[in-house]
Amino acid sequence: MKTLKVLSALLTYPTADLQTAAPELKAILQRESVLKGAHLAGVIDLVDDIATGDLFDAQERYILLFDRTRSLSLHLFEHVHGESRDRGQAMVDLMKVYEDAGYTPTASELPDFLPLFLEFASTRPPADALELIAEPGHVLAALKERLAKRRTPYTAVLGALVALSKAKLDSAQLAALRAEPDPEPDDLEALDAAWVDEEVTFGPGAASDCGIDSLGAKLRQARRPAPGLEPPSGQRPRTIITTPATGRT
Repeated sequence: MKTLKVLSALLTYPTADLQTAAPELKAILQRESVLKGAHLAGVIDLVDDIATGDLFDAQERYILLFDRTRSLSLHLFEHVHGESRDRGQAMVDLMKVYEDAGYTPTASELPDFLPLFLEFASTRPPADALELIAEPGHVLAALKERLAKRRTPYTAVLGALVALSKAKLDSAQLAALRAEPDPEPDDLEALDAAWVDEEVTFGPGAASDCGIDSLGAKLRQARRPAPGLEPPSGQRPRTIITTPATGRT
């Protein structure tokens, strides 16, 4: 599904190449017609905004949104594990899922980087791709709300992903994400507080407390076949990415 690849590109750091690719990106969105109505219009508006605006302004906006503000981090596990020790294992598990599917990331980003995750999803059959992006649905919904609060055109991309995923959002999980600090990028004191290292817990209860039972353990069970290969009869492995029902440890 090339639409997911377009959405992936739009969530990367703006470059001159991205600006030049604007006509192609819009052509893909319109040709596939996966996005409809306001969602399609909103994403096309972002394509035009990046393509026609000043590149340095676009880059500064991107940094202020996604690099300085932890609550808008595009690294999915940031919103699930924070600084807990389970985050590293979850990274390994997710990379194994990519490799088992025959996908080798070419970027130097961490495997939980949302644009990379979407690029991987774009290589899967459409039904599997939509199922895949539904798994971090709570994170995507929270990011959409936080971007909407800032009135940024990037809201359209997260809104499109939430709409495509058709994820059934658990109110408790979403409430836990909404309770996380969400400082503005110019509030340096609040930013420092949000980025302070969190306590790392050890021991038998640490994994479940940090949500590893709802993410990492299920990721280890998820082994999609390489493209063109079907899973064993009666078996349909899944990649599960969920958020904990309570705050991070």
